[in-house]
Amino acid sequence: MRLNQLLRYWHTLRFLRASQILWRLWYRLYHPLVDANPAPPTRVVQAQWSRLIQRRPSVLDPDHVRFLNVEARLGDPSIWNDTNFTKLWLYNLHYFDDLNAQDAEMRVDWHRTLITQWIRENPPARGTGWEPYPTSLRLVNWVKWILAGNTPNGEMRQSMAVQARWLCKHLEYHILGNHLLANAKALCFIGCYFAEEEGSTWYDLGMNILQQQIPEQILPDGGHFELSPMYHLIILEDLLDIIQLHQVYSNPVPDYLVDATMRMLYWAGVMQHPDGEIPFFNDAAFEIAARPGDLDSYAAYLGYQYATKPIDSLVHLRDSGYVRLTNQQATAFVDIAAVGPDYLPGHAHADTLSFELSLAGRRVIVNGGTSVYGSGLERKRQRSTAAHSTVMIDGQDSSEVWGGFRVARRAKILYADSGKETHSSWALGKHDGYQRLPGAPIHRRRWQLTSEAMRVADTVTGRDFHTIEILFLLGSKLKPTLKADNIIYVIDTDTEKFVFLVQVTSNTEVVLEETRWNPRFGETLNTWRIRVKLSGMLPLQHESAIIWAEP
Repeated sequence: MRLNQLLRYWHTLRFLRASQILWRLWYRLYHPLVDANPAPPTRVVQAQWSRLIQRRPSVLDPDHVRFLNVEARLGDPSIWNDTNFTKLWLYNLHYFDDLNAQDAEMRVDWHRTLITQWIRENPPARGTGWEPYPTSLRLVNWVKWILAGNTPNGEMRQSMAVQARWLCKHLEYHILGNHLLANAKALCFIGCYFAEEEGSTWYDLGMNILQQQIPEQILPDGGHFELSPMYHLIILEDLLDIIQLHQVYSNPVPDYLVDATMRMLYWAGVMQHPDGEIPFFNDAAFEIAARPGDLDSYAAYLGYQYATKPIDSLVHLRDSGYVRLTNQQATAFVDIAAVGPDYLPGHAHADTLSFELSLAGRRVIVNGGTSVYGSGLERKRQRSTAAHSTVMIDGQDSSEVWGGFRVARRAKILYADSGKETHSSWALGKHDGYQRLPGAPIHRRRWQLTSEAMRVADTVTGRDFHTIEILFLLGSKLKPTLKADNIIYVIDTDTEKFVFLVQVTSNTEVVLEETRWNPRFGETLNTWRIRVKLSGMLPLQHESAIIWAEP
């Protein structure tokens, strides 16, 4: 093994908690037997489950399903573990989200058949479907389906009990984060559904995990600590589901659960573009999590309506590290955040000091998004600095992302601040992600939003000769044209009308190139990127102005 590989492993593993390593070793050695004892009786339900969040159907007919924009035919029992599909696609197949999707009541017969098929074609403890995460999501969906008014047969109830017992022996303490919360949610659901001592044990275990994890995972400003807006919304829906579960069974809702939910609702309200969707920081894509507005409506239905107020022209979510700058013309989101928890950066991208910008409600500067998981070249590209609207030095990533869900040396925020001036608002950040390069470069970036422009000032200090690239990834259906050495016009490709221009410092090289934007899993759209390149001995400075008033 080469020295570089050893160092990469070292810089990855040294951030893990000792407990994660011990649990991972334990699960390699621990091989519990399947507990197939009869299922306990079920509890009396006080109210019916209300499907407030309904995703698009994924079961197209009794023989066809569609996940992540990839369609497949059911029928061959091997499909449940077919390696021709990605791991995430197989996970979705095992989730059973369609049981609670739009117009689910029209597909009840299909659902009954599919549940029976899953039970008979997925023997206990075998295959992808019995991994803790898909087991957790499936149990929740099966309980919701029953609480919505569907009657399970004995085979289904027995399988649910066996799955719950297996999950209890494989809780994801080696991963932690959103995976452990999903495990806890499943235990709460299955523990409410089943009665007697076993059901109570499952419920108490789930609630104890939540009570321990929520104070750590939900930051004081309301953000989820993995710092992905997409996973933030997933966790927020989980908490709302747990609140509704307590209401269905007439159980009191713990105060800490309500408090965390309200803070998460505020954060979600801040972190959305004018189009009502999330910005793309770290792993993020449309249509995986519920939209923020739908979660607001869900909370209001449950009696926890957030008292929305007009968002200030400057909101600095200091615990999360994100800043929103807004005025009548523009809304910008800037990333002066850590890559995530030191021991759990699996959903991090090398996107430090990146930003997104909307003009007149339209995204014009974006980050690259996420369309795949796994460890392939496309996953590596999507996590790279080059796929984000930030600064790249010597062609390197600001954090060493690798292996699909790994990060070795990672950028640390050295300074972050924000403020208002008479006719503008600003944010400032500085990080050391490139300090590992010769001359120890440090990148400092300042954004200033006025009524007619956003100015982005970059300073790279340190020593030695370096190449600096300032990257602007354009939103969909926008095309740049170089009008002068230092002025780039951006037009709408449908109307051919001017949208904005980018003015850069003279004596730089401007490259306009086609690239890819990935707003959904399984989807790639063509777009354009502006590269502004300058080389020299450090320190180097550059200012870009994004101007929307047509000359």
